[in-house]
Amino acid sequence: MAHKKYGYSPKTALAQALGKIDQETQGVVLPIHVATTYIRGKDNSYPSGNIYSRADNPTYKPVEALLCELEQGHEALLFGSGMAAATAVFLALSPGDHVLAPKVMYWSLRNWLLNFATSWGLKIELIDMTDIDAVKRHLQPGRTKLVWLETPGNPLWTISDIAAISTLAHEAGAQVAVDSTCATPLLTQPLALGADVVMHSCTKYLNGHSDVIAGALIGARDDAYWQRIRTVRAQGGAVPGPHDAAQLLRGMRTLHLRVRESCNTAMFLARQLEQHPAIAEVLYPGLKSFSGHEIACQQMQGGFGGMLSVRVAGGEAAAIHVAAHTRLWKRATSLGGVESLIEHRASVEGPGSPCPADLLRLSVGIEDQDELLADLLQAMPEQ
Repeated sequence: MAHKKYGYSPKTALAQALGKIDQETQGVVLPIHVATTYIRGKDNSYPSGNIYSRADNPTYKPVEALLCELEQGHEALLFGSGMAAATAVFLALSPGDHVLAPKVMYWSLRNWLLNFATSWGLKIELIDMTDIDAVKRHLQPGRTKLVWLETPGNPLWTISDIAAISTLAHEAGAQVAVDSTCATPLLTQPLALGADVVMHSCTKYLNGHSDVIAGALIGARDDAYWQRIRTVRAQGGAVPGPHDAAQLLRGMRTLHLRVRESCNTAMFLARQLEQHPAIAEVLYPGLKSFSGHEIACQQMQGGFGGMLSVRVAGGEAAAIHVAAHTRLWKRATSLGGVESLIEHRASVEGPGSPCPADLLRLSVGIEDQDELLADLLQAMPEQ
């Protein structure tokens, strides 16, 4: 699939970072700009277009251009973290605005919405975003200003119908923002399905090496709402350091290789584990048994992601036993890196978590798939 501005396939766009070179040195790797402030012209203007690095930095530009190309958006903005990007979407609203968000979503943002956004005056409703009728019932025309989706939804990997929900939201006068972190731009392009804003925690798959914290938003158009988001970033200084931005660009250049490998291995593991007596259920959009499989087939192209969860037949104690006895899988929070991670999510999320106590979240890396499976199997409690 060729994209509208540069015309490269995603693989070529990523591998060559849109083919950009350093004009001064002709280097194939772009320089890192560490300046915090920039010279004004004699007329008091900024001839370079750069003003102050709390609002922007030239090192961001190649990353933002690449993200914009992959998501087919109007503009992309880098942020200092995925949370900084996500919360900017809500901070661009006004007190009293009504927001719909999913019951199943990234735990930190869920907590922020319920504990901070509500105290600031936003009216937050958490609903089942897999149920179109529920979305219809809870939309309040003229009052609902934002519908936030996360698909696949962490950690149950629920699938929301972006196109259908976008149509309903727009009819009610609401914007639609999609956390597409786990799908990546290679598997789903929410803007093409009708969404207005896409969010990525670049810490995860986009960087892919567990050594950068960053986030991004990509907007479909330069409307008043997007301008407020841009202002939130600039005035709040919610930006990454230039070295992080440069390292993120380096990580993105292998995104297509890493995502392909993770998707293939995740599907392999899901099919194998689905047959194992110690596993009560495998949650993975690529399985025909998964409730959101049909919609996933419609809006995910090239794979179903590198994330899956398993519910262990022996309950919470058995799940914790598995996580405690893996050797290759690392017990750590986060996802999307080259190394495979395993986590008992209910323990991490704590009281109030909608995560089942018997659930283990698996972030599939790029290791040998047979070795990953063997490690999980040897960690299973005896039947």
